[in-house]
Amino acid sequence: MDKTELDKLLSALADGTRTPGSVASEILNAKTTELVGEDGHVDVRVDHERANRCGFAEVIFAQGKTPEQTARIATELIARHPLILATRADEEHRRAVLQALSSTSAKVVYHKTARIIEIVSANPQHVEIPDPVGLIVVASAGTSDLPVAEEAALCAEAFGAKVERLYDIGVAGVHRALEHTDTLRQAHVVIAVAGMEGALPSLIAGLVDVPVVAVPTSVGYGANLAGFAPLLSMLNSCASGIGVVNIDNGFGAAVLASRINNPKH
Repeated sequence: MDKTELDKLLSALADGTRTPGSVASEILNAKTTELVGEDGHVDVRVDHERANRCGFAEVIFAQGKTPEQTARIATELIARHPLILATRADEEHRRAVLQALSSTSAKVVYHKTARIIEIVSANPQHVEIPDPVGLIVVASAGTSDLPVAEEAALCAEAFGAKVERLYDIGVAGVHRALEHTDTLRQAHVVIAVAGMEGALPSLIAGLVDVPVVAVPTSVGYGANLAGFAPLLSMLNSCASGIGVVNIDNGFGAAVLASRINNPKH
């Protein structure tokens, strides 16, 4: 519940159109909604206060959830927020969400590379999405890293940041990164995504005076160990100013970078 909704409730209480009990009930119920699955048990508890606590509404992690569960959560969230995301979603999740929201005017966009469902509310009572602020540069070492890099870029944009993409600028052709030094130095924070040996964050951190959020990916041959090799490389970087998130965690990188980019968001 945001400040505007709370002000309305308290005004209604003050002028006698609402009772203390009904106001208290609405405030308590606004925090969490329990959703019942096909088996009759509560399988989802939607957190409606996350936007007030953390700056953005709860993001649905679709992987491991059924399409029906994802659609129920999306329907509940978009009724209260102007923009929501579902990450690690596939085509079945997209179809279920689209069908569940077919009676509304909500805009549903599926970003296939990033595996993200983006839903924009058409409710005129929702606050308009503000203009982007700051600058986050999302850099990927190779084209194979694009699913993770695009997850980071799209999430950062949804969280309110201006985003610049620099893809396929890995150290195998180091001149490709050096050609974009000016852009990298304009950023408030850089997200550097790399698989293989994971050297890109070290290179970038030696060129800029802002934080670098390093994202190891599972891209690489056998000794890459599904991302453990670049993870260890990034953790052991001799360059300063690097923070490392988990393997393939573009979403987590976007959250961290967005809070650096706009700490009062």
